[in-house]
Amino acid sequence: MVYRIHFTLEDLARTRIAPPQPLMELSAAVRSLQDRSHPIRLGAWRRAAFTSLDPKARMVLDLIPPGGWAPTFLTTADIGGPHELLEQVRAIPRSQIRKDLAHVAEWQPLPPWAHHLAYDSDLLRQLCDSLDHVYAVLMSPHWAHITSEAAADRGRRMRQVLVGGMEHLLASLHPRRICWNPPVLEIAMRSGFDGDLHLEGSGLLLTPSVFGAEDPAIDIDAKPQPVVRYPIGQQVANPLPLFTQPPHPVPPGSRSPVVSLLGKTRASVLHTIADHPGSSTKELAALIGISPPSASEHATTLRAAGLIRTVRDRNTALHSLTSLGLALLNTPQHPVPQA
Repeated sequence: MVYRIHFTLEDLARTRIAPPQPLMELSAAVRSLQDRSHPIRLGAWRRAAFTSLDPKARMVLDLIPPGGWAPTFLTTADIGGPHELLEQVRAIPRSQIRKDLAHVAEWQPLPPWAHHLAYDSDLLRQLCDSLDHVYAVLMSPHWAHITSEAAADRGRRMRQVLVGGMEHLLASLHPRRICWNPPVLEIAMRSGFDGDLHLEGSGLLLTPSVFGAEDPAIDIDAKPQPVVRYPIGQQVANPLPLFTQPPHPVPPGSRSPVVSLLGKTRASVLHTIADHPGSSTKELAALIGISPPSASEHATTLRAAGLIRTVRDRNTALHSLTSLGLALLNTPQHPVPQA
């Protein structure tokens, strides 16, 4: 089934790219947890998550299945910080809960307890506690990495806009499931969602997703404009595991093992890529103050070591950090001996 989003010239001008929306990304994480796709990229994360989740997580997993529909109040693309949005779920109007659950029930059975959710305050509190717990296990330790991955992708997408315009960006979001057929963006929905949305000047908010590896998602009721979540492309031959251990704090007055291991210039290249995800080779050279051939040589070495990934946008090589590179930069540093 295909969902069609109709654009005007004004909509194209107002379409923009935003960071991941916390609840929308959390719903993608919950779905990814429950399926078996991408075992190399997600396998270690799944094993760690299942080990850490309490039985109370089952409420959220039942309402956000690996495929199909989920209630909008749990998966909204509203803008805000993760904890702010989690608190907003606790204050959701009962009428909205009834509306969202009734919509889901049109497509698939609800868990029996969900029929009482809009009328039972204790049950709603238990669901919100479950949502807080699932966020704490699945996403909170990795949120900085998620936003970093998304920033690298957004940098690449903005280059597409500069080179080929917004239409070039729309055509390349996810060719397997998103098709730009001017002036309509056609999205093949795994849920079977079918219909038409006329933006009528509001434009569209595009948000990259780390966990939405296969399927785009839509929130047509998001404010101030509808949202389409698209998957971050993994354009590497041998994808690394998505997450390593959470970053360690860097003590003051410490010696960097990265410099000792890589040398000053190559370590500077790695740090610069971390600070400027999606940088081109020429940009790296300018930021560090070295020649483009030297920046290219260092990037090649870092890529061969699995510390960065490089994607090509036409004739431009764009570099971003891998999970292994992030782990290396966050290795505990050794205090400098005092004289």
